[in-house]
Order: sequence, then structure tokens, then C-alpha cells
Amino acid sequence: MVIDNNFYMNLALQEAWKYQGLTYPNPAVGCCIVSNTNEILAVEAHHKAGDAHAEVNALKSAYYKLTSDDKILKLNKSADIHNFLLKNHNNIFQECSVYTTLEPCSKIGKTPSCANLLISLNIKKVYIGSSDTYQDNFSFNAKFGILEKECKELLYPFQCWKKKNFVFFKLAQRLDASVDGKVTTKETKIFTHSLRDVCDLLVIGGNTVRLDRPTLDAREINGKAPDILIYSRQKEFDITIPLFNVKKRKVIISNNLDELKNYKNIMIEGTSNMYSLTKELLDYSLLYISPSIGGKDKFQSIENKFSILNIRQEYRDIIIWMKRDKNNE
Repeated sequence: MVIDNNFYMNLALQEAWKYQGLTYPNPAVGCCIVSNTNEILAVEAHHKAGDAHAEVNALKSAYYKLTSDDKILKLNKSADIHNFLLKNHNNIFQECSVYTTLEPCSKIGKTPSCANLLISLNIKKVYIGSSDTYQDNFSFNAKFGILEKECKELLYPFQCWKKKNFVFFKLAQRLDASVDGKVTTKETKIFTHSLRDVCDLLVIGGNTVRLDRPTLDAREINGKAPDILIYSRQKEFDITIPLFNVKKRKVIISNNLDELKNYKNIMIEGTSNMYSLTKELLDYSLLYISPSIGGKDKFQSIENKFSILNIRQEYRDIIIWMKRDKNNE
């Protein structure tokens, strides 16, 4: 049977995009492990900074599938999984192939080295999407460049965090382009709160604050509330609006966006007016589409074209990561 390296790498990519933005300040990474008979043993991703990397999560799942040894399922810390695999692998991975969207880490930081682990497990083949320019060169027998363009697009936010900041716009709308009221499911709301939890700054327009009286925290996951920049010409606001009364947060009111340079991971929430005001600053956009109609306020037409980076359906809503295609406007 012909092995389609792109197919397996794409599985890793699709899994990683589910966690895009949630791994800050780490990159989103996906990993797929395939047996010598082309059976997919595991498709996993890195979920959160400080937690196990994608390769470790995938090896954990693959080990259980190959052995039915449920002792590994009780382990959550990366170092514990590493040590368990080193002691108990019995060369069960030596005929397997590993597909990872980013070159495995060679340095020991908050987690042990994934590259060392793969070598110690005698992995037969390792296929890598994008090389890691932020780590030392490491002697590793692998094939690079599988779906490299797509893997670099996945990695782009991490590269932005390293150099300056990453700014993305979040918008939710129905099929009729309406944006008012409750648009998405509770599950999508939880995802948004998870993004807020790892954002340094959330930008929102003054009119939205006055009309919606939002809290803009991460209460659905008991997470951290980001600082707020209210982009407004008018400086006077009703301080009983909930967002002003969230502990351990800074609220900035400004008629410019100069404050963005002081933050690394920035989410902008709003509708067409806010998008028009900030579009030149955006790296990516995140669009939620609810398969419903019935709102009154519409997202106004803007002559922009986009390239789709990733699209998936979670529960009911469609979630799209995209970037502005300036070359074709």
C-alpha cells in the first residue's frame, strides 16, 4: 500500500488547529502515529503551555492502543509519561512512523525533550512539517517539509509572539450575517472564554460596551480575565458595567491603539465597524458561523478577501481561522 504522507500530516494539522491560540506562549502542534500496516494509532495535539507536547500525548494514546495497559492513562504530567514509556516500551514503536507539524523539541524545559524520547523509543520514521528555528540544531533522522506551507501557517502565531505580538479578530454571526443577541452555542462560548484566558489584552469598541454591558471574562472555565482596551473617542462610561468590576484586570480607555505594543497575545471582538478600524493590524481572523437565521443587526459588507486556514464544525457551529488575502483584493 502506498503511504500518503500528506494525509497523515493533515490529520495532525486538523487536530492542532483545535487548540490554536490556546497554547500561548507555546505553538499549536499536532502529531499522528501510524503503524507499519498503516493503521492510525493516535492523533493528538499539544493542549496548553506546561502540559505534555503533542508527540507525548500521541505516544501515550498509541501505547495504550498497542498494549491495553491502562496504567499509562492515569499519567498526566509530561515527565511521568516520558519515564513510563522509557521503562515499558519494549520496542513496540520501532516499526511506527510519527508525523508532527513541528520539529520535536530538543531542549529540556518545563517538559523533557521529545526528540530524545523519540530516539530512545527507536521510532522507525519521523516526518516533520516545519523546522524549529528557535532551538539548537539536533541530530535527528527525519524527513522535513511535509505540508510545510500549512504547518507554517499553523506556527505563525508563535512566530509573532517571539518577535512582536499576535493580533486576531473574533466575530460571530448567523447565516444571514446577523450578529446581534446570542449567536453561538454554549460550547463555542466556552472556547471563546478559553481564548480569553490566555490573551493578554481584549479590544472592544465603546459603543458595544455601552449597549451590551459585557463582563468579558473567562468565567465559563474559571480562567483569567484579560486586560481590556475600550477603543472609544468618548472617555465617560458607566462604571457599574460588569467589565469594570473584574478583579486583577486593567481597563484602558483610548481613542488610539498604541497600547497594543505593550501586549503579546491580543484578541479584538466586534462587528463590521471595529473590523474596519483594525483590519490593517490583524494577523488572523476567527469566524464563528451559527447555522441559523433570524437576527436584525447585520455585519456590513466590506470589500476584503480571505484565505481559509482551517475550517471545522464543533457541536453545531462552524469555526473558521482565516487571514486576509491582500494580494487578491
